[in-house]
Amino acid sequence: MSTLAERLQKLKNVSAAPFPPQLEGKVTRMVGLTMEAVGCVVALGDRCLVQVRNNRWVESEVVGFTGNLTYLMPTEAIDGISPGARVRPLVEESKMPVGDELLGRVVNGVGKPLDGKGPIRTKDSVSLQCDTINPLQRQPIHEPLDVGIKSINSLLTVGKGQRIGLFAGSGVGKSMLLGMMTRFTEAEVTIVGLIGERGREVKEFIEQTLGEEGLARSVVVASPADDSALMRLRAAMLATRIAEYYRDQGKSVLLLMDSLTRYAQAQREIALSVGEPPATKGYPPSVFSKLPQLVERAGNGRSGSGSITAFYTVLTEGDDQQDPIADASRAILDGHIVLSRRLAEEGHYPAIDIEASISRAMPNIVSEAHLQGAMRVKQLYSKYQQNQDLIAIGAYSRGSDPDLDQAIMRMPDIREFLQQGLGESFTIDGSLEALVQAMTKGE
Repeated sequence: MSTLAERLQKLKNVSAAPFPPQLEGKVTRMVGLTMEAVGCVVALGDRCLVQVRNNRWVESEVVGFTGNLTYLMPTEAIDGISPGARVRPLVEESKMPVGDELLGRVVNGVGKPLDGKGPIRTKDSVSLQCDTINPLQRQPIHEPLDVGIKSINSLLTVGKGQRIGLFAGSGVGKSMLLGMMTRFTEAEVTIVGLIGERGREVKEFIEQTLGEEGLARSVVVASPADDSALMRLRAAMLATRIAEYYRDQGKSVLLLMDSLTRYAQAQREIALSVGEPPATKGYPPSVFSKLPQLVERAGNGRSGSGSITAFYTVLTEGDDQQDPIADASRAILDGHIVLSRRLAEEGHYPAIDIEASISRAMPNIVSEAHLQGAMRVKQLYSKYQQNQDLIAIGAYSRGSDPDLDQAIMRMPDIREFLQQGLGESFTIDGSLEALVQAMTKGE
């Protein structure tokens, strides 16, 4: 029989084990998609497992707390939960798989495959959050990026590491333009985030827009509209994190996110569910702090690393350019491309409104002659639009305004230049050549 000293020593060894005893809590209330739990020793952002019917466990995340109450948001539909359901905190940090094994795959917001090609086994894994880069350590934007769209290449030139917004209402062609950029843009790796869009579009984008060749050098992170708000939020963060991983390897990355508005709406759902007061048109303040936190992670990296050129679609509800999300996005992005419903209804594709669009990096990455030529086209286009009604009814007499006379003469060629077929691709040099032809034709 062991002595008392030996038994005490065994108990001492157990108490000194590296894994502390795990404390479980229980669900006391559920309203909408938010669960209230007590007895959990967790911090904001920690993950938990909640037990539901048939002894199934659903992952959730801590999104807030009040006193001894902890607010949890599930990552998936949570049917079969009952009062007193067990809540088990997850000790290990959330890690996401990254690596070249992801190329050609379609995953959800937590990195699980959706394409039926089997599990993804990668050598590396990273935390969903990444340290921010000191703005003084970022490389400046100094090199243009060929996106294959002649109107953008010539009039709204994009630089490597730039963050651009595609602003449009529903059904104006932003997904079509995004697909053209996916096929034509020169980038070593393409990361596509389909956030909160229709589930039908996911398959169409992969099969018709990307194709086998495009998918081979791409990673698609999809979270359709029927996913939980937390899953949509995570999908946007995961797409950005994968892009950061490849940028740190020195690669040129193209990040396409459709859409930034759905990301903001997901954060709004979470914030309102935990009691945050609505501020601007129903959007809580946390939405406007989350947007720059996501967008600022894209761009050029430190010296020796690569770049993330990002295109974010922004849905302007009712074609309202003063929508709170559109207004906030314009302020934090390096430029915006506005799509016009009027042009789309006229069969003008891509329906880019060059008057309302701008690239803030363009003056630093193109020649003076290129910049002056682009400004001249914008001036003539704007002059014609301002006097279009007078011209249409015949109230304008030629010779009254030399600039307007020039605009009337050049407008058919300018309109032809601004249009482009879905399968057509133009390099930057080819775009400039087409622009010069449009401005000198007939001379």
